[in-house]
Amino acid sequence: MLNLKLGLSALGLEVSAWSGAWLLAERSDAALASYLLLHAAASVLLSLSLLPLLPPRLSKPRWATLLLMTACSYAVPVAGFLGVMAALVILRLYRRRSLPEDFDAVQLPEFDQHQRRQSQFRHAGLHSFLTNAQVPVQARMRAMAALQYASGRTASPLLRSVLGDASEDLRLLAYGMLDNLEKRINRAIDSELDALQAALPDSSQQLQSAHRLSDLYWELVYQALVQGDLHAHAIQESLRYCQLVLQRQEGNAAMHLRRGRLLHALGRTQEAEHAYDKARALGLPATRVLPYLAQLAFERRDHAQAQALMRELRQWGALPRLRPVIDYWSQRP
Repeated sequence: MLNLKLGLSALGLEVSAWSGAWLLAERSDAALASYLLLHAAASVLLSLSLLPLLPPRLSKPRWATLLLMTACSYAVPVAGFLGVMAALVILRLYRRRSLPEDFDAVQLPEFDQHQRRQSQFRHAGLHSFLTNAQVPVQARMRAMAALQYASGRTASPLLRSVLGDASEDLRLLAYGMLDNLEKRINRAIDSELDALQAALPDSSQQLQSAHRLSDLYWELVYQALVQGDLHAHAIQESLRYCQLVLQRQEGNAAMHLRRGRLLHALGRTQEAEHAYDKARALGLPATRVLPYLAQLAFERRDHAQAQALMRELRQWGALPRLRPVIDYWSQRP
């Protein structure tokens, strides 16, 4: 409403400027001065009325735009008024046409049904879910069935936590799943033992079979599929085949790390530390060796050494799961 009043005022002043000049006489100085003053006021009012209608990107800085519009209107008595208004209309129409056309809808991409998650359960919090007697048995059985898509390292401890459950169906399902995991590795061990016996002495096939057997026995330990005497037997067998490999591949850093972990599990900490140092000397990344050395230092109550190793690990950013432990041990007293 304010812009319309300014525009009408500008039009009235412009008409008054021409009328005053005609009434006072065409060639008098008073008529010229009256016209110039009224025409200047009309130009300013016209610019003020049209300035808010300009697009924001064209009206900054405002004082410069206002001065330009006033100058154009004042310099050309009639055509200036009409030119400024015509320019405003053209600019608004140009801006409207330059905008992209609105779209009605976007077509959704085709969804691949085979990429859906096989289970609605996540590993986090699954232990408390499985051991919660208030949860219906059918729901817990569905959660256990989802563990077939998890690694043995994750699934085995969760399944063992259900072996003492009051529901017989859950216990039988847990026993069956654990037995299947163990039998799958044992079948692979039997196959590799046959291949090892059939291989020629000091052949590449013998070396590959020994390496594979060390891996398989270690999987039994790593996935917690064996306990008690079977656990100790699996460690001894994995260590035996690991040493067979190292007799022919002294520079195998990964096998030295494996040997260190097996010796560590047997309580032979001094030999384990030498194996870890050997693996690191052969070029194994520090992030794979230092955590085990720190664990050894902690077990022999050498807290200063454990803290030094943790501080050395702090410079590596590839250990998110160990970050809380590293931050704790890296604190200064």
